[in-house]
Formats: sequence, C-alpha cells, structure tokens
Amino acid sequence: MRRASAAQRRLIAIGQRFYARGWALGTSGNFSAVISRRPFRLAITASSVAKGALRPADILECDEHGQVIGSRGGGTPSAETLLHVAVAQRRRAGCVLHTHSVWSTILSDTSAGVERDVLTIEGYEMLKGLAGVTSHDHSERIPILPNDQDIRKLAARAAATLDRFPDAHAFLLRRHGLYTWGDTIADAERHVEILEFLLETVARTQTRTGSARMPGGTSWPL
Repeated sequence: MRRASAAQRRLIAIGQRFYARGWALGTSGNFSAVISRRPFRLAITASSVAKGALRPADILECDEHGQVIGSRGGGTPSAETLLHVAVAQRRRAGCVLHTHSVWSTILSDTSAGVERDVLTIEGYEMLKGLAGVTSHDHSERIPILPNDQDIRKLAARAAATLDRFPDAHAFLLRRHGLYTWGDTIADAERHVEILEFLLETVARTQTRTGSARMPGGTSWPL
C-alpha cells in the first residue's frame, strides 16, 4: 500500500492522540483517509484493533464496496467501512474520523436540546473552528441516527441524512459515538477537537443545571 504510507502514519498518530484523550478507548472508533478518487481508494483502520497501538499493517486499503485491495496481512477492514465511504462520497471529504467519547455517547441518547433527533449547539465561540463558520452566532445542527448492525442499511440512512442536512459537520449514532470529517486529515482532526469540546461543554452544563434527562425521565446525577 505504497500510496497510503503518509496516510498510515497520520492515522496511526491520530489513534495515539485520540486514545490518550479518551476518545477511542479499547478497540472503539475508526479512522479513514481518501487516497484516490478514481478509482476510489480508502485507507481505513482494521477491525478490532486498539487505536492507541496501531501499526502500519492495521491500516488497510479498500474500494468503494469496502473490499480490501492488495493486502496480504489478512486484516479485516472496520465493520463501518461503508459508512466512511458514504461520508467521503457525499461530502467529498478527504478524511473521516469516528470517536466513542463518553460525552458524545451521552448526548446521542438524551432528549435535552434535541428536537426530532437533531442536537443543536449554538452561541459558542468554539463553533468558529468548524469549516465555513465565522461567528459564534451559529447553530450547528447535528443529526442523531439510530444505530444498526446492518451496515449497508446504516450507510444508506447516513447518506440520506447527509443529503437532508447539507450544512452539518457531523452526525451522532445513538449510544455509539460521533462521526465527523474534513477536506484534509488535519481538518477532520480539528473538527473532532472542536466537536468533542462542544459536546462535553453542553453535557456538563446540562448536568450542572439538572436540565438533562435520559429517555424514560431519569435525570443525570449531579
């Protein structure tokens, strides 16, 4: 996978940083970078590997169908490869990053601040770190999708959601985590940092004020 050597190194470094920050513990999360559009080729983390200890062999090359290209290591690409393909194609993204932080998981499953499965975050200066956002006076609408073990079905739902929310910088999978992306690997990593900061801020604020309620009416403990 010679063309992806730079992508391998950068995704490995991201895995180390995200693990250290608690955003991709254990084998959770998956990361990808587009290395070719025609033909479509994606460098993506292998399934069931610890993101804090990634090796070059753990970054596989796949086509638009999620099939491994030219790998002799016997690794299996992330089970969510088709989600990455959907985002990369719908958003023309160069990199897609998926984290499993505590705060993104909590907010994906709370009714506070959510209307029709959309989490709205507004008024924060940190929003200006998202591509195209120039003022804190911005409402970021993050769709929340139900999780599904049928990845083809989930990828189709994600693609439809991206079409419905053309300005969204991310989406959440319920009780699962955050998906975001960027034109470059650096842009995608910045979006993770911005969004994880905002999600933690919102969740901590709701916890402090006692306004957050989980489905069924149970308040978060203060």
